Amino acid sequence: MLKRFILLCLPVAVCLIPACQSSVVSTKTADASTKAEEAGTATKAATLTTESFGKYLREVSADELEGRKPFTNGEKKTLAYLEREFKALGLEPGNGNSYVQEVPMVDVNTTASSTMTIKGKQEFKLEGRKDYVIWTKRTDPSVKIEQSELVFAGFGIVAPEYNWNDYAGLDVKDKVVVVLVNDPGFYAQTPNAFKGNAMTYYGRWTYKFEEAARQGAKGCLIIHDTKPAGYGFEIVQNNWNTSKLYLDSRGKETYKCAMEGWVSNEVGKKLLAAAGMDYATLVNSAAKPGAKPVPLKMKVSTSMMVKTKYDKSHNFIAKITGTKNPEENIIYSAHWDHLGYGKADATGDSIYNGAVDDASGVAGLLEIAKAFKSLPVKPERSIVFLAVTAEEQGLWGSAYYAQNPVFPKEKSVANINMDMLNSYGRTKDIVLFGMGQSELEDYLAEEGKKVGRYVAAEPNPEAGLYYRSDHFNFAKIGIPALFIGPGIDVVDKGKEYGKQQLDAFYANYYHKPSDEVHDGYVMDGAVEDLTLLFQVGKRLSVAGEWPKWKTGSEFKAAREAYMK
Repeated sequence: MLKRFILLCLPVAVCLIPACQSSVVSTKTADASTKAEEAGTATKAATLTTESFGKYLREVSADELEGRKPFTNGEKKTLAYLEREFKALGLEPGNGNSYVQEVPMVDVNTTASSTMTIKGKQEFKLEGRKDYVIWTKRTDPSVKIEQSELVFAGFGIVAPEYNWNDYAGLDVKDKVVVVLVNDPGFYAQTPNAFKGNAMTYYGRWTYKFEEAARQGAKGCLIIHDTKPAGYGFEIVQNNWNTSKLYLDSRGKETYKCAMEGWVSNEVGKKLLAAAGMDYATLVNSAAKPGAKPVPLKMKVSTSMMVKTKYDKSHNFIAKITGTKNPEENIIYSAHWDHLGYGKADATGDSIYNGAVDDASGVAGLLEIAKAFKSLPVKPERSIVFLAVTAEEQGLWGSAYYAQNPVFPKEKSVANINMDMLNSYGRTKDIVLFGMGQSELEDYLAEEGKKVGRYVAAEPNPEAGLYYRSDHFNFAKIGIPALFIGPGIDVVDKGKEYGKQQLDAFYANYYHKPSDEVHDGYVMDGAVEDLTLLFQVGKRLSVAGEWPKWKTGSEFKAAREAYMK
């Protein structure tokens, strides 16, 4: 999972959403709840259990599936397992007569030059990995940046809903833009600047590269800063001269920057100082509306060698066809992939099983599918179960599905995503990522309240974790998306115990061969969380309600554009 940058801090405050937000649960939401309750014994008949969840979890994370890495035998075994188990539950193929959707991909292995030359009033060289980390999405055998002009473009953001355009009046063709990490809200620290301390989509580094390409830039370099980034430069350095998976765009090419990457904070300050500018002053100015781009009067030169390999991975799709409105659907998602084989640990184990990340989510898909199939009153809308590939490589399986949806986005009611479920016991709380995004969180709060649970805000919204799992690609095309995380208010043990358990997971298991179903793995918390997610989908499956994005969500306009 792409959550390696989580800051494991205790929430300052947790609350039920209706109490924390200025908006309350809508009448339509209440109507949806009433209609779901009118389904009689349907909800009572659907039981999610630790026994069956545990069975699925152990099987998905077993050594036999070899760590579930795309392009390997582990992928073939995983897809065969999913088809067998979903068939056994009575689910239909989700992609016509097939349970899979091909995902054409390309592996781009970049070897960057060990130096980058900056020329202006003075000339200096930067050292690769130490001072900068760069790569390319282009598949040419070599990529050269020769005497390209550097331009400071603020945050590199074009956000009409915030009346913000860092590229206004700027022609960046053949130029390399230098931009700041995060978004203006983080620096302004006021609620009326974007979303204040909570990162928006525009603060994500991936967005900045995408926008630079849309503007026609030759390249884009982000100035790293640990606090607004949420992680140190050493995390960025892990990307030095590594291979990256992307979607295969042959035949439908779009413009890609020749160079993407980061420079360290020290280098960023050095560049600006060489241009006669003060870093702190420029950051303060860039965070204010109407900030203008600044030519740095310097040019950059460097190069990269590129090796590419094309292959195909697969998304897995199964469905339960709705009885009344089968063309309308609710999509449950999780990613089936993990890291495969890697560096052995002290015990000699080299299989990265990914039990929590994300065998737990895939087991959750199967458990929720089982619950829906047990209902005496069948869902009126179709329920889709989507296990996507290549999340660990950059959310590519869900990105491909969003670009090539099997079920039209206009008919997709909601996405409910599962990634890294609770592994240490029942909690009173359930963590919501992206609070304030959509009415789905009101559904979740109501369902939690019915069983004495509450929804807690994510502890570090500035890290932008709502934009780091597969639901994000559904949000980008306007489909309301719900994403939860494990709580820490452990029943009978409290928050401190829960935080210790969560900290221990990241210290001892995350992205390591030890992420297996071990003796200390407790499953009842995950099952209770899954039950809430099932209830949300159940309500949507028997109601005509279409949950909406809330005012201020950056995804609201995309949905409204095609749902008029």
